[in-house]
Amino acid sequence: MKTLILDGSLAGDRIGSFSAATLQADLAKRGWSSEVVVLREKKIGNCMGDFLCWFKSPGKCHVADDHLEIARKFIESDLVIFLSPITFGGYSPTLKKMVDHMIQNTLPFFATHSGEIHHLQRYERYPDVLTIGWHSESDEQAASIFRHLAWRNSINFYAKVHGCGILSGNQEDRVMEAELHSLLDQMERHESDAEATLPIIKRSSATSTSLRRALLLVGSPRIEKSTSSSLGSYLLEQLKTHGVESETIYIYKTINTGERMEALRQAIDKADLVVLAFPLYVDTLPAPVITVLEDVVRHGSSKTKPKRLAAIVNCGFPQASQNGSAIAVCSEFARDAQFEWMGGLSLGAGEGMVHAKPLAELGGQGAPLRKALEIAAGELAQGQPISDNALQLLAKPLMPEWMFRLGGTIGWKMRARKFGTQKQLKARPYQQTL
Repeated sequence: MKTLILDGSLAGDRIGSFSAATLQADLAKRGWSSEVVVLREKKIGNCMGDFLCWFKSPGKCHVADDHLEIARKFIESDLVIFLSPITFGGYSPTLKKMVDHMIQNTLPFFATHSGEIHHLQRYERYPDVLTIGWHSESDEQAASIFRHLAWRNSINFYAKVHGCGILSGNQEDRVMEAELHSLLDQMERHESDAEATLPIIKRSSATSTSLRRALLLVGSPRIEKSTSSSLGSYLLEQLKTHGVESETIYIYKTINTGERMEALRQAIDKADLVVLAFPLYVDTLPAPVITVLEDVVRHGSSKTKPKRLAAIVNCGFPQASQNGSAIAVCSEFARDAQFEWMGGLSLGAGEGMVHAKPLAELGGQGAPLRKALEIAAGELAQGQPISDNALQLLAKPLMPEWMFRLGGTIGWKMRARKFGTQKQLKARPYQQTL
């Protein structure tokens, strides 16, 4: 039994190092080989969402850093263990950065899996997955969101067996050791956790003043030419008709510059409402977006006026429901940052339907999207949370699933033709090492 442990903890995190060492010792007693990869010590760039690992160099990211070797080891393993401090109910950006690169181990084509549209398997077999998270003290809501994310990931990773464990900083070492032992027992028995459900996320019920200034944070690596920017910009345009001033900041232009990060913090201080618009990356937020949210909580914000948060999430799958974990993570960030949660708008098939075009140019097919954002803008401008009416309108499927699957197949083959890789799309670059 070959086990890969991906440690997504920060330096000095006692629970992370304790968990990795305890698991390795326990695995050795069971006769299983194991390797710990401390992700913070590896050179792993951000996934740029260009999909070149699907049609330029099929099955392999074209950026050659340490994540390629880790992706290979993932496929070679029988069991993969994710270790991460629970961050807004999700993974740390250190772990998430690697998880974002896992799309290279699937195919671009679509199939129905667990009643939803997902990407096809690239390999015949995938490892079982055990996800272990921890927080400084027990938090049932954050733990529930974490369990749901781990369960969602297990579907996209095609894990036959999956489990999830939660540790707490106020537990004694012997209690954590027993919990880790129990989790390995579960994996050895090939027993999967049951389907995890999200907690009920309530939108703000506070009586808020009308909106005066909004800040749009675009969390897509494609910056201005992204579906996230198109959706967020249209919302700002509608807010402007209600007399709301606005500003837009692109997270991927900001993350590596101290001066721009300080400007982002100041922009948040000036805003009444922050709108976070981003694409779904492996069931939740892209790693750089999580990093920025951590910075916001760490530095705090001015409390001279109430801060509100709304989110707009778009995924490549036709079911907007697949954005559920990401919406929940955003609401958990709002709780940690002491922002009022105004709701999360969720769009399926965003890339295929919007494709970074201004919504005004989409004609009739964009009418439901525009209407949903117009309704949401009117509500937010009055200091009210986004209504179910707007949420349901944006989430309504815009095309049948069979049409989505057919269009996706044709589209990926056409893109591969530009690189002459049509016959290599199903390549298994890591198969030879099995």
